[in-house]
Amino acid sequence: MKIAVLRERAAGERRVAATPETVKKFIGLGASVAIEAGAGATCSITDDAYAAAGASVGDAAGVLAGADIVLGVQGPDTSLLAGVAPGAWIVAGLNPFGERARVDAYAALGVEALAMELMPRITRAQSMDILSSQSNLSGYKAVLDAAGEYGRAFPMMMTAAGTVSAARLFVMGVGVAGLQAIATARRLGAQVSATDVRAATKEQIQSLGAKAIFVENVAGIEGEGTGGYATEMSDEYKAAQAELVSAHIAKQDIVITTALIPGRPAPRLISDAQVASMKPGSVIVDLAVESGGNVEGAVAGEVVERHGVKIVGHRNVPSRLAADASALFSRNLFNFLSAFWDKDTGRPMLDEEIGDAIRLTKGGQVVHSRLLGA
Repeated sequence: MKIAVLRERAAGERRVAATPETVKKFIGLGASVAIEAGAGATCSITDDAYAAAGASVGDAAGVLAGADIVLGVQGPDTSLLAGVAPGAWIVAGLNPFGERARVDAYAALGVEALAMELMPRITRAQSMDILSSQSNLSGYKAVLDAAGEYGRAFPMMMTAAGTVSAARLFVMGVGVAGLQAIATARRLGAQVSATDVRAATKEQIQSLGAKAIFVENVAGIEGEGTGGYATEMSDEYKAAQAELVSAHIAKQDIVITTALIPGRPAPRLISDAQVASMKPGSVIVDLAVESGGNVEGAVAGEVVERHGVKIVGHRNVPSRLAADASALFSRNLFNFLSAFWDKDTGRPMLDEEIGDAIRLTKGGQVVHSRLLGA
């Protein structure tokens, strides 16, 4: 069983899908590992470190020759995959809804594409969940980005020259990224509040010492979708939320938005009028900007200013913490493959529950139900 790891080629991608730690673990399972030269350079991992861990290091063609499994952070183009073994697995974040043409190309090539971001939210798959591991870092980095753009201190400071008030920071969307943003902002001394459409998150917000901002008296709306994700809200809820948020957001110094709905454009949470209601010098960080954005006026890959408010829209936020993000991502991949490793055959054998959830292509066909319109 040969496992190949390529250098990531997507613009701005600094992560890598294997580290010396996971290389050693894969070899311990009986696999051989081949790494493309320079694959870890952007996250401070040298070729020598991979070689010392037992991997072979070479050019892309040599690395892929006869490979049974190709690991990636983002899905490789099919033009790179010539020479892989028939039916080879492509295991990566594949963005199947945004890159459908590439999924079709994987099917035509005859490889089995496994989209790690579709990993089901079940207990035994938690250690395999790339969305959680990377979102955790995104929430942390969002607060640091906000602090970098905000022209004032976060904590209250009492000095001989007078008192500096604590920054007011509001988190919209309390999934993994939002919870980490709350915790990080609290550590830095901000006065933190948060909201979410899922009623179950209220206790989580409060447990971190933040103030929960929730719509009350709108019956029958819990906001809980499949797998713990948020789902679309009714018009009644949206109107009540807009009124509540508009009053609250005008008082905030920093807002961090994290709301995503899998396979759909990000919901709009902040309008241009709400941006205009904020004080000059305030900062908004939109973590959903690559999926259409939660904030009107946010631009992917840019920091823009509207009405005196900075709107931060960095792309690929986990990649901006490349070393830690790579370490966690690569462990997710190892945890996934090792959980299904069959010692008799020397290769992983997926079960139906997880296999059907993440498998996009097999036997020359697109097989995932959501891509087939089922």
